[in-house]
Amino acid sequence: MLRRLLERPCTLALLVGSQLAVMMYLSLGGFRSLSALFGRDPGPTFDYSHPHDVYSNLSHLPGAPVAAGVPPAQALPYCPERSPFLVGPVSVSFSPVPSLAEIVERNPRVESGAGTALRGVSPAPEQPSLCPIEPGSTTFACCCITCTLSCSANSSHTASTSSTRAGNGTFNRAKLLNVGVREALRDEEWDCLFLHDVDLLPENDHNLYVCDPRGPRHVAVAMNKFGYSLPYPQYFGGVSALTPDQYLKMNGFPNEYWGWGGEDDDIATRVRLAGMKISRPPTSVGHYKMVKHRGDKGNEENPHRFDLLVRTQNSWTQDGMNSLTYRLLARELGPLYTNITADIGTDPRGPRSPSGPRYPPGSSQAFRQEMLQRRPPARPGPLPTANHTAPQGSH
Repeated sequence: MLRRLLERPCTLALLVGSQLAVMMYLSLGGFRSLSALFGRDPGPTFDYSHPHDVYSNLSHLPGAPVAAGVPPAQALPYCPERSPFLVGPVSVSFSPVPSLAEIVERNPRVESGAGTALRGVSPAPEQPSLCPIEPGSTTFACCCITCTLSCSANSSHTASTSSTRAGNGTFNRAKLLNVGVREALRDEEWDCLFLHDVDLLPENDHNLYVCDPRGPRHVAVAMNKFGYSLPYPQYFGGVSALTPDQYLKMNGFPNEYWGWGGEDDDIATRVRLAGMKISRPPTSVGHYKMVKHRGDKGNEENPHRFDLLVRTQNSWTQDGMNSLTYRLLARELGPLYTNITADIGTDPRGPRSPSGPRYPPGSSQAFRQEMLQRRPPARPGPLPTANHTAPQGSH
């Protein structure tokens, strides 16, 4: 009966029409529509083809900066939870990247050490933005733009702190963030910690730089490098926000991930093991653009990351803030930031294997490379004979 039904012209036409409709639906962004129906709410719609100037909202702020050394008036009202000066998409361009002097000139409210103050209001909440950076990083100016604009536009009392490792050893992003958190908490009792990659700039000022009291907040949900979508559900990289209590509840970040990769997934696992859930802004709001830059020396791919991830469930309570060791070398109060330089040690696993062209496993090039690196087998010597005596003069 089914065969007879499929042979009818109207049935075939219906099947062909259904296939065409599905193909058209998918070609017009059907997967995103499906995610909206069965997944997270994509949020409000923004026109990113017509962004605003990144400083346009700051021009509406009332009054002049508070003079240095003048305590804020006790009777001043708090800033509103959501700033009335938000404009939505903002223009992010890297050609050319402005100098630190230009950024200082356009941010007169930023005090030494990147503290912000607004006249006529008492800013809240209080939070530092922490950026781990490589020595001599060319993306540092972008980090200063990010922290000063995002936090000032959201009317929060902020400080921008960068953690820099000393020397030229292997980079350890998560450990540097632990150092930044510990040093920031020495200065003030902050309400919210923002852990920020130095090469990411927000493209929408509706993406508020605030914490979620219900759990850790992953903010960079739509980067241009991932086609403005979340690469996988447990992704926790780029930019995240946690209260100090949330950070300590999960024992901070791991200290054992030397090189690139793995620590983001470890952190997401810690959130779950600590009994918390990750929250995120809508995809249409959490837009970020990544600065194009060369790979940093010392931040090569970590070949041990998968072994470490397997052990996270057993190691997270011992590896983190409670096991953090470092030596503070310098604390510099710059016009837009506080820079902390620390000796965080070296990779206990030693240097990586010699770098060279890497080929896909199983390919003929990889097989040839492996054969070239192997030593030739030793040739068997003559069989020993009974009562053999070496000739005189031999060694």
